[in-house]
Amino acid sequence: MLRAVVRAFGDPRQVIDLEEAERTAPGPGEVEIRIRRAAINPSDLIPVTGAYRSRTALPFVPGFEGVGEIARLGAGVSGLAVGQRVLPIGASGLWQEYLVRPAEWCFAVPDDLSDDRAAMAYVNPLTAFRLIDAVEAHFGKAGGQRIGVTAGASAIGRMLLMLLADAGFRPVALVRSTATAARLGESFHGEIAVQPASPLDGVLDAVGGEPGNALFRQIRSGGAFIQYGALSGAQLDPALVAARRDEVAFSFLWLRNWVHSAPRAAIEATFAQSFAGIRAGVLGSDVDGVFALRDLPAALARQDDPARSGKLLIAP
Repeated sequence: MLRAVVRAFGDPRQVIDLEEAERTAPGPGEVEIRIRRAAINPSDLIPVTGAYRSRTALPFVPGFEGVGEIARLGAGVSGLAVGQRVLPIGASGLWQEYLVRPAEWCFAVPDDLSDDRAAMAYVNPLTAFRLIDAVEAHFGKAGGQRIGVTAGASAIGRMLLMLLADAGFRPVALVRSTATAARLGESFHGEIAVQPASPLDGVLDAVGGEPGNALFRQIRSGGAFIQYGALSGAQLDPALVAARRDEVAFSFLWLRNWVHSAPRAAIEATFAQSFAGIRAGVLGSDVDGVFALRDLPAALARQDDPARSGKLLIAP
């Protein structure tokens, strides 16, 4: 089978190789999955750079999100069937043709969702739900607090803007350019800012680094700054966070932490929310293109293209 593999940290376009590997038979309690679609997300690429090398062991196959069908069942597996579509979660490894994963980490996909939609039902929607929960936990009852969303025109940014508004907050889409603001304004009719005109009550941040530092300084006393990504490649200034610790609550949200601690029933219920949101058109993401795994170099080049208009999917 063909797979992508990382044997050294660095620029994803330089260190992710394609290689042939033997398929592995599923052991007791495991299933073998033929991957039908896998997504390319920033959360797939950032570990490749070595940003999280303290908890990333080499070599590894990237890819945290996707959908596949069960090809083989290991001994003792019940509740799943050969040919059934599932979302395999809990670890990377989806950028390959076949994947062996414990059955307990596989979640059934409704028949009415296409492979493309199902492949994007995990990382962004579940992260968005957790972020909204964190905002509500901090502020209690929503009262129109202004919550900034960095990378506001991204797929998850758009989800957060809608979910915040539905929850009773005032979302502020934070974008990098007036051109991006104009494009976002075609579908989002709330506040959009290249630089926020007034202090914010909270921020949901996917960027970190100096842009995050600048926003952290603007948050009102009693507010919250929740970071869930580091697209800049840097974290916030620890000295800044410490200096305002009595005024601004700072936290970093890792979807992985919740997934590995939540009961299976809670994860299943959250996936049901995701599937419903996708059906309703609230949580869906546009697809810019679908690439064969052998064309991964072209897909990674497109990922970096400013003209990209949606998610990229891999079809192993």
